[in-house]
Amino acid sequence: MNQFQRIGLVGTLDLPEVKESLRKLESFLLSHGRDVVYEKNTAAIIDWSLDTVLSSKDFPGSIDLGIVVGGDGSMLSACRNMASIGVPLLGINRGRLGFLTDISPDEIEARVLPVIQGDFKQTQRFMLECNVSRNGEIIGREIAVNEVALHPGKSARMMTFELYVDSEFVYSQRSDGLIVATPTGSTAYALSAGGPLLFPELDAIVVVPLNPHTLNSRPIALHGGAQIELRVSSRNELQPILTCDGQNDIVTEPGDVITVARHDNNILLIHPKDNNFYGVCRSKLGWGSRLDVDKNTV
Repeated sequence: MNQFQRIGLVGTLDLPEVKESLRKLESFLLSHGRDVVYEKNTAAIIDWSLDTVLSSKDFPGSIDLGIVVGGDGSMLSACRNMASIGVPLLGINRGRLGFLTDISPDEIEARVLPVIQGDFKQTQRFMLECNVSRNGEIIGREIAVNEVALHPGKSARMMTFELYVDSEFVYSQRSDGLIVATPTGSTAYALSAGGPLLFPELDAIVVVPLNPHTLNSRPIALHGGAQIELRVSSRNELQPILTCDGQNDIVTEPGDVITVARHDNNILLIHPKDNNFYGVCRSKLGWGSRLDVDKNTV
């Protein structure tokens, strides 16, 4: 595999621990003969002098690898912002769970070095694009790496909507909302709502109801090319909110039509060679480790 020579550093959180890891990364990469470029917004939170600063739109052709320092939220933001530029991303975890940020701060030297020397694995993930139409006109458009969630916002009242897949009517539902998640997002909000875990590179989308007012409504796994449509019932008295990755909101109104489908661009994530999905689940979700069983024990 090719080595990464020119590295772009990205950090969205103005926190001491994030800046500490960025400085540690910069020093480490320079000591191994790599060129370091800071993303423009990241440079704004740095309190030491920098040699090279570029906006993310100028990354293509200028860097070989982007390293994101922060939590999963930081990685989600970086993925959405750089979805169209084709730069692979590696994550340093400065958040909580860290499903998308593989490397802990104290492992930077041990685990980043093999990666930049070409010893790594990569996964390609797809994203979702959602559009909100009102009276036939698009009034909002967003991209999601994890999930698109329709929910009542601050209201405690249920909402009513209709679900269509590939223009086929699925059901009318009264509930707290619905989550449409990618395999990447199946370990996030969708999991908390009772959805299944999907292998990260599976070509599938999962639809998970939020507290449906019926006992027979269950998550549905769809093919990755499914065209999903949600019609907000005109009987609603509230304004449901459409949230992408828990970060970007669109306020809808009764009668609005929401379409969700696979986005044209994929994201490329870089991982240390020893990283695997099941190991991450054991670590982050507290799954039991393998037991050493005495063969002579009955």
